[in-house]
This record gives sequence, C-alpha cells and structure tokens, in this order.
Amino acid sequence: MTTAHVRSTSGRLPTIGLLLALAAICWAVVVPRMGSNDSAMGDELGTLGFFIGTWTLMMAAMMFPSVWPTVIVFRRLQAARRRRGEDTASTGSALLVAGYLGAWAVAGLVGFAVVKGGRALEIDALSWDRGGPLLAGAVIVAAAAYQLTPLKNVCLRHCRGPFGFLLEHWRPGALGAVRMGVRHGLWCIGCCWALMAALFALGIMSIGWMAVITVFIAAEKLLPWRRTATALVTVALLVLGLAVAFAPERVPGLMHMDAGMPGSAPAEMAP
Repeated sequence: MTTAHVRSTSGRLPTIGLLLALAAICWAVVVPRMGSNDSAMGDELGTLGFFIGTWTLMMAAMMFPSVWPTVIVFRRLQAARRRRGEDTASTGSALLVAGYLGAWAVAGLVGFAVVKGGRALEIDALSWDRGGPLLAGAVIVAAAAYQLTPLKNVCLRHCRGPFGFLLEHWRPGALGAVRMGVRHGLWCIGCCWALMAALFALGIMSIGWMAVITVFIAAEKLLPWRRTATALVTVALLVLGLAVAFAPERVPGLMHMDAGMPGSAPAEMAP
C-alpha cells in the first residue's frame, strides 16, 4: 500500500464517518416523527411545515450514505484550490450539502402540491377499496420503466462521477458551494425522483419502505457494477409494482393509501 493511498484513505474515512453519523441522527429523529407504527401517505400530509421538515430529514437520512463521494471530491478540489490561493472558503462542504438538501426540499414541495391536488379531486374510483392498489402499482411499475430511460442513465452517471461534474461546474466561494450543491441535487433528483414516487405509493411515512428505497439508491450510486445494480433495482420495482396492483394483501408493510399521516385517523393495513 502506497503512502499516497494511506493519505487518501485517512482523509476519506472521517468524511464518510461524519455523513453516516449525520444520517443515523436523522433516522433517529425521523422515526419518532413518523410514529411508532408505519403510516401511509393519506388524505392529510400534515401541515406544510411539518411535511417539509420531515421530508428534509428523510432526504438527509436516505441520501447522506451515498453522497459522500461528491463531498470528498469537493473537499479535495477545494483544498487544492486553496493551496493555490484561488478559493479561501472554509465551510464549503457544509454549504454544498445545504444546497443539495435545499434542492430536495423544493422537490418535496412539488410532491406535497401534487398529492394535495390529487386528494382534492376526491375521485372515489381511486380509493383503496377500488382502484387504489392499481394506481399505486402503476406508479411503481412506471418507476421501474424510468430506470431504463436515457435520462435516468445520464443523471446516474453524474451522481456516480462527481469529479467531472465538479470540475465542469466549479464556482468559487460560499455562494459557489451552495450553487454546486443545488446543481448536484437536481441531478440526484433526476436520478431518484421515480424511486421517491414509488415511496409515496408504498407509504411516504413507512419506515420499512423508506429503508428499502435507501438501499436501492445506495446500490445504484455506490456499487461498482452500475448496470447490474440498476437492473436488479428495476426488476425489484417491477415485481413489487405488480404485487401491489394485483395482490396487495401479500405485500408486507403496505398501508391503505387512505390512511392518515400523524395527527389524522389511524392507519390500517391494506386488506
């Protein structure tokens, strides 16, 4: 093992450890907010403030375990620029992460508006006792189909290759770090929005399904076998979507789409 490799590893481990620790803290905060029982996306998402706060914590818990390559590359590039006197910001990585979470917070606002708008229509045919399982299953199958699109491939390539992304979009200073974080967050949203739609369909406040989607995201972004990981996630989504559509009672942890969020009526297991 070379000296350079030792230095590289020793500099990388604290960053990974910090992000994993922050993710663990977010999980510890999110779980009580969701309640002791798994709850599904229901008629009420709670207040906008409650939802966005919980959503942002969820994104930190789910994304921090797989965003560390970008943070590490950013820190190394910034250190190199600082040595040349080109960038003196000392809190750049924190601002990068803040911008990244900010992009996901905006995505949460969009999701909130879509769900609220859909619920306001009060289409009885889409209630869980009627067409709800088919709708939820269709959303998950659509997420599987998105896995195979060129857009998904491009977005995932940016997420897996942060060095090229940061070199191309580098902006100096604190504002530059935030802007790069937002831009990287947008690529990540492009990569993962369909998986998040599947999470909404399965139960946005379900701890179990949140953990499953987290594993899917980490596998696609971190495993060296990108195509294999994507294929496995695609197959898993396809099977899951069909199961939700045609045999929801056999899907563990699946909740009524009509069940409430914390503060609304108690959730019930899907029949």
